[in-house]
Amino acid sequence: MNLPARSALIAWLVGATALVATASGNAAEFPARPIRVVVPYAAGGPTDVLGRMVAEFLGRDLGQAAFVENRPGAQGAIGAETAARADPDGYTLLVVAGSMIVLNPLLYKKLSYDPARDFRMLALITEVPVVMEVHPSVPARTVAEFVAYAKQNPGKLSFGSAGTGGTIHLAGEMFKQMAGIEMTHVPYKGAAPALTDLLAGNIQVMFDAVGTALPSVRSGTLRALGVSSARRNSDLPDVPTIAESGYPDYLVSVWFGVAAPARVPDNIAQILQGSLDRAMNDDAFRASLEKIGYSVLRPRSRAAITEFIDADRARWSDVIRVRHISLD
Repeated sequence: MNLPARSALIAWLVGATALVATASGNAAEFPARPIRVVVPYAAGGPTDVLGRMVAEFLGRDLGQAAFVENRPGAQGAIGAETAARADPDGYTLLVVAGSMIVLNPLLYKKLSYDPARDFRMLALITEVPVVMEVHPSVPARTVAEFVAYAKQNPGKLSFGSAGTGGTIHLAGEMFKQMAGIEMTHVPYKGAAPALTDLLAGNIQVMFDAVGTALPSVRSGTLRALGVSSARRNSDLPDVPTIAESGYPDYLVSVWFGVAAPARVPDNIAQILQGSLDRAMNDDAFRASLEKIGYSVLRPRSRAAITEFIDADRARWSDVIRVRHISLD
């Protein structure tokens, strides 16, 4: 080998070694400063509570502070855009709701972010089924009786939701489609005012998250007819699933996860995913979330996370297309 070629080879080897050393060093040093956890909803809500629990665990597990930054508005789009534009260095994470990743792209023609292009999902943390609950004035104690009553009284029933296009709204639309019934949708500015009107009898039915529904169902002020999960809920063991009540394809969950900007280096992503996986296997973390009505998932591979999201997208795209639902 001549001298110039040998010199070029040595220079290349030195450069490659430096790059490997730098990458290894970055992984070993991460995190070297506080991690920002963007919550795309207001402080005090369920997503915020989840975000703070995740940040607290990450801080303890990784030995570096993690803090929540609330960026509410536009169905989560403001927070999502904030995280998408952040440096992909692992120091900005985003708590995502399924609606941000699956529903918004189906409901809006234009979004300020692209879930597939802008984010790398690190973990699916929790999913919460919804409960089909009715006011006692509705003479139905089972899903089948409710469907029969709705068909005998067309136009008489109204169902409430936290707003058009949300999971609670679409859960009702999916049920209407599968059962072949009509109900009037009444959107509210949040689940709380919808529940208030349901308790007052101003609307007759609501598909509500388990945690929110439990107090009224247990007190007998509302009647639970079915849950949207594949298996019965441990908090409502006597309430059948909607699937076992005659609609085997009915499956709805409000799910939440954690994502990072798409171009985060693999070695950093693996550190973060490892910490989140440890959270989901941690008894204290699980107990804290279950106490407020969240069902904590177990760690999944990147391929399994993608499969879960793809199945959720296919499920909702059919409902949105058939029911002609749009937020533009």
